Formats: sequence, C-alpha cells, structure tokens
Amino acid sequence: MGRYTGSVCRLCRREGMKLYLKGEKCYTEKCPVHKRPTPPGMHGPRPSRRKMSEFGMRLREKQKLRRIYGIYETQFKNYFQQASRVKGVTGTRLLQLLELRLDNIVYRLGLASSRKEARLMVAHGHISVEGKPVTIPAYQVKPGQTIGLSERGRRNARIKELTEAAGRAAPAWLEAGPDRTGRVLTLPGRDEIDVPVQEQLIVEYYSR
Repeated sequence: MGRYTGSVCRLCRREGMKLYLKGEKCYTEKCPVHKRPTPPGMHGPRPSRRKMSEFGMRLREKQKLRRIYGIYETQFKNYFQQASRVKGVTGTRLLQLLELRLDNIVYRLGLASSRKEARLMVAHGHISVEGKPVTIPAYQVKPGQTIGLSERGRRNARIKELTEAAGRAAPAWLEAGPDRTGRVLTLPGRDEIDVPVQEQLIVEYYSR
C-alpha cells in the first residue's frame, strides 16, 4: 500500500487532536481541528458513539504514532520488532528509534516545518551526516553524529528562509549549532519525547 496522499488534516480530525502534519498551519486558527473538531465524514458529528473496545484503543494509539512520524505500516512493525529485541522498556525504545530517524532530527532542528517536508529535504540531498550527504529519511542517526546541510542544502531558498526565521527550540538531547546544524548528544529519555501517545497500548497491540 502506498503512502497516504490525501488531506493530512483529516488524519488529525480522525485522531481528535493535532498531529502537526501541516507545518505552520497547525499553529494557527486556520487549523481544521480548531474549526471542525469532529471526525471526518459526510454525516457530520455523531451525537452518540459506542464505547471503544480495548482493541480499538490500542489500534488508535498505533495509528496515531505511525501517522505522526509518517511511516508505512510494515516499517512501523519492523521498528517495533527491533525495539522488542533489545533490553529495556519496549515502548520507550520504539519511540527512541523513531526519534533518531534522520527526517525527524531535521524536523527537530527546525530545518523543516513538518516531518513530511523534512523527508523531502533528506531525499533531495539537502542534508548531510558527518559531512556526507544522506538521502535516506529512515537513516538511524547515532549519538555523537553531527547533522548539517550539504552544499546543495546551503543553496536552497526554503532552507535559508527557515534558518533565518525564529524556529522551535531543539530538545535537550540535541545540541543545536549555527544554521540549525546539530549533534545527537544521547538517546532521548521518554520525558524528552513530546509525542502524545500511550506507547504501552502499542506494545499490547502487537503482543495480543
């Protein structure tokens, strides 16, 4: 199944919360979650809904996290399997793997207004790791590695616009340098990952 190409605002409305998939628009009153805080569909608001089952709650958490990072179902399952094979809390390890994706780090550094835009910047060769261009959005950045702009990225007008604007503050596990370059200091702790999900429900979903 291919990547979702419809309105990403419908995904936010489906989950009943902002997933910040649209960039700057998500921070304004134009956000559809503000204007229409109901699930998408032709029938409008539903006055009474059945109580969601335990399976339904676990599924929704899994879908929510997958949509936040914008990855395929198979990719997400592979991340979970990888997280479950190492020592530690599986849910936290899953979030760490997703946070250390190169496209997510580009987003965290403020070089893109959304993770979708960050994926495009990586795929088009605008980002480098340790001084070498990397075009794989899912590339796993390791603690100690430096992320910056390639020669092509430094000439990109959109990136120049973002680096000159006042951006988001980088999380504590990322060291931000000039021109929004950065270095991964350590693995992020759960309290440093501002993703509104209950990862234990995702663990239960795959453990059923």
